[in-house]
Amino acid sequence: MQNHYHADDVRRFLDDLVGQVAGAFAPDRPLNIVGIRTRGETLAERLAQRLRQRRFTKIGRGVLDITLYRDDLSEIGPRPLVQPTHLDIDIDGAPMVLVDDVIFTGRTVRAALNELGDFGRPSVIRLAVLADRGGRELPIQADFVALELGELPRELRVKVRLVESDGTDEIIVGPRTDK
Repeated sequence: MQNHYHADDVRRFLDDLVGQVAGAFAPDRPLNIVGIRTRGETLAERLAQRLRQRRFTKIGRGVLDITLYRDDLSEIGPRPLVQPTHLDIDIDGAPMVLVDDVIFTGRTVRAALNELGDFGRPSVIRLAVLADRGGRELPIQADFVALELGELPRELRVKVRLVESDGTDEIIVGPRTDK
């Protein structure tokens, strides 16, 4: 397994993800793309832009901050940083692609699904992730995956860096430094 993926790799992974999503939805029908803060938000915007280039004409965009829906909120600390959720789109009855950078235990996705339930009921929700590192604790799987890393040991971390927030596009698989 490779442990460092560079900008060209990330571009290729995103192209693959766009192809998977484009193959699953009709370009002339409504499609909401909602990113989970922080890097899922950026990836969702990139995904939406590329789908528009493929003639998807009815894309709605949204952003979720799942902080207050996490089941480990007490472990984050006394003053978690909460940013706004933006769902200024009609989600009822429309298909949705939920986007995140990495899927691990499934708890982030569970929190996102719980939050979405407070806003409405999409016709279907599909999950798109840049990387799947295995290690699920909940029965949640991504529908669209660009990079399958298999079951990584818990002491490894998958860090996605994106040019919009980090100055570069890369994925690094390495030892956890936050023990």
